[in-house]
Amino acid sequence: MNMNKESTNHEVEASPGPQNGESTKRLTLTLTAGELKLMASLVSDQLFRRQFIDPKMPGYRPNPDEMALGKALLSRLRLMLDPHPKGSATNKVSG
Repeated sequence: MNMNKESTNHEVEASPGPQNGESTKRLTLTLTAGELKLMASLVSDQLFRRQFIDPKMPGYRPNPDEMALGKALLSRLRLMLDPHPKGSATNKVSG
């Protein structure tokens, strides 16, 4: 499924965490801009579900480390999509 012919290479550092005993790996992932945008949207939706919906389910067990990792990943994905977001310190006019 190729939504956009313009693809971008991004190095992704995967940190599986101590729960499975694997060490940190560096991976290279090639995505189109459309695929990256979709992935960021899906990650955002999943984080919302885990933060606000899942805690209301019986037997829910929070995982703060995984939530923090997910939020950091979403920030990185958004930064790849828009390196100079509106309202960032680099766009503000001083004086």
